[in-house]
Amino acid sequence: MKKYILTAGLISLGLMSCTQSETKTETAENPDGTVTTTTVETTKSTSLDSAQVTTTVEKAKEKLNVAGAKIDSAATKAGIGLKKAGEKVKDAAARGAEKVEQGAEKAKDNLKTR
Repeated sequence: MKKYILTAGLISLGLMSCTQSETKTETAENPDGTVTTTTVETTKSTSLDSAQVTTTVEKAKEKLNVAGAKIDSAATKAGIGLKKAGEKVKDAAARGAEKVEQGAEKAKDNLKTR
């Protein structure tokens, strides 16, 4: 889960650091015959709004917390189920051992009476 958060963070940092600059040079001739050169630089950023990134990260954390809670719940239920199954197996083994002992005693008695 941490890998996904780190990956999302790195991608968002990469997007925030990307900018694009464009320089335009305009030449205009004045009425008195002089030439005026104007340079206009525009910068475009492909970055995401930091509030949007924060919101997305918070939503991802919430979803991860919900998923973690579901996993914990399933593990707890599985643990309870395994404990019950273990108790049933233990009881069945005890009954089986008792039957084996009874069968052994009967066989022993049968051998003594012959």
